[in-house]
Amino acid sequence: MTIPILICDDSALARKQMARALPTSLNADVTFAVNGLEALELLKQQTFSLMFLDLTMPEMDGYQTLQAIKEHGLSIKVIVVSGDIQPQAQARVKELGAVAFLKKPVDKSYLKTLIKDLLPSPELSLDTVIQRVTTPALRRRDVYLEVANVAIGRAADSLARHFNVFVNLPLPNVNVFEVSELHMTMRHLASNSTMSGICQGFSGEGIAGEALVLLSDSSVNDLTSLMKYPVESECDVELELLMDVSNILVGSFLKGLGEQAEVKFFQSHPVLLGKHLPIESLIEHTSGNWRRTMTFEVSYGIEGTQIKCDLLLMFVDESLPLLDNKLSYLMDED
Repeated sequence: MTIPILICDDSALARKQMARALPTSLNADVTFAVNGLEALELLKQQTFSLMFLDLTMPEMDGYQTLQAIKEHGLSIKVIVVSGDIQPQAQARVKELGAVAFLKKPVDKSYLKTLIKDLLPSPELSLDTVIQRVTTPALRRRDVYLEVANVAIGRAADSLARHFNVFVNLPLPNVNVFEVSELHMTMRHLASNSTMSGICQGFSGEGIAGEALVLLSDSSVNDLTSLMKYPVESECDVELELLMDVSNILVGSFLKGLGEQAEVKFFQSHPVLLGKHLPIESLIEHTSGNWRRTMTFEVSYGIEGTQIKCDLLLMFVDESLPLLDNKLSYLMDED
């Protein structure tokens, strides 16, 4: 007897990892959906014993999907599987009807225990023949996007806990940029606003790069007010805020990346590029540092505010073969 399972995630790597994490004794018959809209159509057409649902997706995210499942009266046990591990995120999905929350990457032993608790014993046989789950071939970018997704979840959780806010987690973007393309991306992020910028170098096991944190003037002002930083004449409150945000975002992102690549990254002290400057002035401070770089691009927002913080994590070209090698296990088909 097979157990019908629906896995909904926009990441090809995440779908593969989730399918391969299922207990071999489950004899799962796995169906994939790449977003909430596709998952809803499948739920209307057939019956599944369990659904594994990502939160951060295009078209329809996990929160919207849970809400739609409730509104359509669909009967399905949903386990949310996400890199967004903020306490408020976990509480919200439970309120929307999810029966459990798993953080990425999934703990296989805990997953097995959870499935045994959720599926009635007649439905789950421990003596069934193992049915191998077929998953599509992965591209290099699939791997980096999902690795980034987990890492930004760690960064958002650190920011949320530090400042007691809820961080809207974005879809990450990963590209290999020439320096002109990197500057074009910075101009796009800046819109027409003046910005404050912090850069922070990092390295680990021969893998090196630089992080750039950009905050619009309105974001800096709102953050200073929201976080209730003490106003003292001897202290540059704004600079302290910029340094704090950079250390939190960069440090937690690198920790999340390092856990997946088994690399311990070390950060240099954050350096102020400038405050309240047009983006062209900040670009001048970065010119000459890069020829070609792989860049993780993330834009964080804080719920209920106009605050937006952009993080660009740039790896030097020479580091890419080393990083590829560290993450090669994610490409394995076995």
